[in-house]
Amino acid sequence: MLLYIIRHGETDWNTAGRLQGGADIPLNENGRNLARVTGEALRRVPFDLMITSPLKRARETGELVIAPSEKHFGRKIPVTEDERLKELSWGSWEGLGCLEENFAIPDKNFNLFYTDALHFEGAPDGESVADLCDRTAEFWQELIHKPEYQDKIILISTHGCAMRALMNPLYDDPADFWQGHVPFNCTVNVVEVKDGSAQIVLGDKIYYDRSLCVDNYKAVQPDKKA
Repeated sequence: MLLYIIRHGETDWNTAGRLQGGADIPLNENGRNLARVTGEALRRVPFDLMITSPLKRARETGELVIAPSEKHFGRKIPVTEDERLKELSWGSWEGLGCLEENFAIPDKNFNLFYTDALHFEGAPDGESVADLCDRTAEFWQELIHKPEYQDKIILISTHGCAMRALMNPLYDDPADFWQGHVPFNCTVNVVEVKDGSAQIVLGDKIYYDRSLCVDNYKAVQPDKKA
């Protein structure tokens, strides 16, 4: 099994520095362009299936990414949605500014989300990062043990925090949740699964010029490369 795990393209809330979470915010035109560029780079990958978060920014990203592969191989790629791939729910904090210049989150400990995410409790009516890790782990275990998927190449279209949660058990240091940085829009990770054992074979790859994407997130561990 070969898994291509991608974060969605850019949205207007990304550029504005607002918490998205479960809010169903669509891609902006730049986000669509990033997804198209990524899809062209992956056009020779013979995807068998796409599994996506049901949120429109993730689904549209995935559809744009697989379109060149569908054209190249002359076949339609089936798409399925899974609620467990949705982004961390911010509850009533969704839509609030999270940058220095627009900060509106009523929690003096919000910076823990970047510096010690696994112990960050989140919004009172939302999810903690630990909650997110639990649901993505359930998805992961179900996915990698499906007999019918063992020889498949699958695109998983999800979100930044959900991507890190999904892949957390694969990192050398799982306590370093962000691995130095929030994944950029349309970041791709490739994971190979054999006999229930998974290994990252390509980490945090982008296929576009970095100048095309806003980066509103600080490097949480400056000694590591973003």
